[in-house]
Amino acid sequence: MTQTQPHSASQEWVTEDSGWFESFEVGQRWKHARGATIDEVENQLITKMVMNTAQEHWNEAAMKDSPWGKSRLVFGLITGSLTLGLTSQDTAENALAELGLDGIRFKAGVFHGDTIYAYTQVLSVEPADRDDAGVVQFQHWGATSDMRVVFECTRRVLIKRRSHWRP
Repeated sequence: MTQTQPHSASQEWVTEDSGWFESFEVGQRWKHARGATIDEVENQLITKMVMNTAQEHWNEAAMKDSPWGKSRLVFGLITGSLTLGLTSQDTAENALAELGLDGIRFKAGVFHGDTIYAYTQVLSVEPADRDDAGVVQFQHWGATSDMRVVFECTRRVLIKRRSHWRP
């Protein structure tokens, strides 16, 4: 059996120093750095894995003359998950728990090949019932490259306090 060596790198590199509870202020807004293009594989694999049988996601022929367009629609939970994932580096790198998602809205159709970008605003910053973290409420939006808003939600996250985790 091969023995593994302990990882020698300092823990300083694991998270940036900007995603702590103390880093967030009500009213902050930003566009997250990355975008992601949704391809057919994400839509087909996840839609079929969860058995979402809506023909708008599975049947190209049925969509040719539909009011939504000439191609299959991307399953909304894929759009939502991708948007939240794009926000994570900036909003959840020091998260201890996801506390809730509310006001989830799918605002417009997403199709294979659409690129999604994420935007965030801090709605509230509150103490938690524990000393090592606080609660931040965010508003998130997902939009295509032509600024068509396709997803929005509010999200509450329990985030580590820098003062406790990195004294």
